[in-house]
Amino acid sequence: DTQEPQFDGEKVILPQATHEAQKAYAASGMLSAAQDYDIGGMQLPYTVEAAANSFFAMASVSIGSGMLTTGNANLLMVHGTDLQKQVFALNEFSGRFSGTMCLSEPQAGSSLSDVATRAVPDGEGFASDPLGPRYRLKGNKMWISAGEHELTDNIIHLVLAKIPGPDGKLVPGTRGISLFIVPKKLVDTEGRLTGERNDVALAGLNHKLGYRGIPNTLLNFGEGKFPVRGTAGGGLDGAGAGAIGYLVGRPGEGLRCMFHMMNEARIAVGLGAVTLGLAGYEASLEYARGRPQGRPIGTAGKDATQPPVPIIQHADIKRMLLAQKSYCEGALALALYCARLVDEQHTGAPEAAAEAGLLLEMLTPIVKSWPSQWC
Repeated sequence: DTQEPQFDGEKVILPQATHEAQKAYAASGMLSAAQDYDIGGMQLPYTVEAAANSFFAMASVSIGSGMLTTGNANLLMVHGTDLQKQVFALNEFSGRFSGTMCLSEPQAGSSLSDVATRAVPDGEGFASDPLGPRYRLKGNKMWISAGEHELTDNIIHLVLAKIPGPDGKLVPGTRGISLFIVPKKLVDTEGRLTGERNDVALAGLNHKLGYRGIPNTLLNFGEGKFPVRGTAGGGLDGAGAGAIGYLVGRPGEGLRCMFHMMNEARIAVGLGAVTLGLAGYEASLEYARGRPQGRPIGTAGKDATQPPVPIIQHADIKRMLLAQKSYCEGALALALYCARLVDEQHTGAPEAAAEAGLLLEMLTPIVKSWPSQWC
């Protein structure tokens, strides 16, 4: 928090400790903890993964959870093609690439039906690119966490955009929203950097009260700062202006795909708030044990010759500490219960999985908002 991210006009500058923390976190294996052994995972239930991440998040909520990168890769493991999984998701799980989700826009906020970012097919052979149908994107995205940095070799943006209809106009509402992989740097079909920068430009940083270990950004797609001539994956006839993006899933189903990441992120945001509260409680507890002030109630309280006692011995301080502990431990229980429902939804018998899904649907906004308010 004392060394806020800075933008020098070309790149984001982060403190060295951030680079070291990111590398240590990636080396721990936590980015791929819930994945199968054969792709480098530990095959942990999400409940265990979330509980383990709480320790990292208490140390640094912005670095120590890998929330967006893991959620980005998890979405691709469900909705991406085999090559998209291989090139993008697996490199995110290893920590070589990082990920974002680009939903909100400056003029629309959280109203996704008002998304105005456009995606048009990139030339006649756009559908033949091995990395996925290739489009050119133009638009702006706001409040993008970790949208620009030098912590990893590449940043994989998952971007919501609308494909114009035959009349050239955008479909109103959320029905026309599609999802695209837009890498900061273009890659080939082996995941190697081609040396060409995609047309994704940092317009500025949003300055926040917390979560400063990573920058929060405004990104411009296809403004022409980094013009891209062709494609990385297939060498096809792409020559149009705009940032190159590869379609995930089918056109018009972007929001359905993105909810896979959004719901995971909501639990993770709630858990991040829990760990901030727990870190605050631990600091309060240490302070209360070490700060002498006043004397106990009773006859000794009137005896000025007696030494003062640590403030933790005063009833009102105990009440405040217990309130902190109750909010945080209750919220932690809620977050881990929701994580268990995710596991039940994935692995339970059909009836139990359906029931877990309904309950999770109701609790997901609560697990994000309640800890954020009280922890």
